[in-house]
Amino acid sequence: MLAATLLVPGLAACKSDESAPAGAGAAASAVPADPKEALIASTKEIEKGNFTFTLAGAGLSGRGLVHKPSNSAQFSMKFDDGSGTSMGMELIYIEPDSWVLLDLGELGAMIPGAAKWKGKYQHLDQSKVKGAGELSRYMEEVDPAGSAKLTKGITEVQKTAEGSYTGKLDVSAAGDAATLDADLVKALGAQAKALPFTAKLDAEGRLTELVISVPGAGETEAHDIKITYADYGNATAAQKPSADKVVEASPETYEMFKE
Repeated sequence: MLAATLLVPGLAACKSDESAPAGAGAAASAVPADPKEALIASTKEIEKGNFTFTLAGAGLSGRGLVHKPSNSAQFSMKFDDGSGTSMGMELIYIEPDSWVLLDLGELGAMIPGAAKWKGKYQHLDQSKVKGAGELSRYMEEVDPAGSAKLTKGITEVQKTAEGSYTGKLDVSAAGDAATLDADLVKALGAQAKALPFTAKLDAEGRLTELVISVPGAGETEAHDIKITYADYGNATAAQKPSADKVVEASPETYEMFKE
C-alpha cells in the first residue's frame, strides 16, 4: 500500500462549519493551570481550520496549510530513507475539487501508465476517492497531524517553563492519529504506553510544537517526530494548479491508495 510506505498524515478537507468560524486568531484567554488540561486545550484552535503546519520524522518531512474560510487545504511531503531513493507527494483540496501530484522515484517505472502523469497534478474524481481507502481519509482529517488525539493520551506531564512542557504519552490510546503508523505502534508494544514528549505553547495557549521521542522497534530506528503549528487565523488559501499541469487521475492512482 503506497500510503503505508510514505507514512503520509491526513490532509484536512476543511468542510464548512458555521459553528466554528476562523477569526484573526484565538481570543486571549487564561491558560489552564493544570499542565495536561493546558495541552488538551492547546489544540482547540486547530479545530477552527486556519493555520500552517510542518512535520518531520523517520525520513519524512512535510508542510502544509489548512484554510477553512476558503474550504481549502494543501499538503506536500517527501520521504527519503537514506538509501538514495526518495518519494514525494502533494495534495491540494479546494472544495469540491482535489488534486494529487506524485513523485514515486524509481518505483514510478514499475507502475503502468505512470509516464502519462509524471510531473502532473492528477485531478481526482470524488466518487472514486471515497473508495480509495487511505486517500479518502486524508481528505476528511481536520487535524492533519492528529495532535488533539495525541494530547489526550498524556499520562504524565509537567510545566518546565512558561509555555514549555515535558512528559510521557500513551500513543496506543491515541486511536488512529495519523502521525503514527499503526504497525509501528504495534511493534513498540508496551513502550507505546510511555513515549517521552516535549511541547510548546504560544502566549495565547495554542500548540506551536510537539516532539515525540520514538524508540527503535522492528525495522524502524529510534527517531523524533516533530510537529509544528503557526499562522493561527492567518493562513492563506490553497492555490489551484494551472490547467497545463493537470491531467485526470489514472485508475492506477486510485488503486495505489486502497487499503
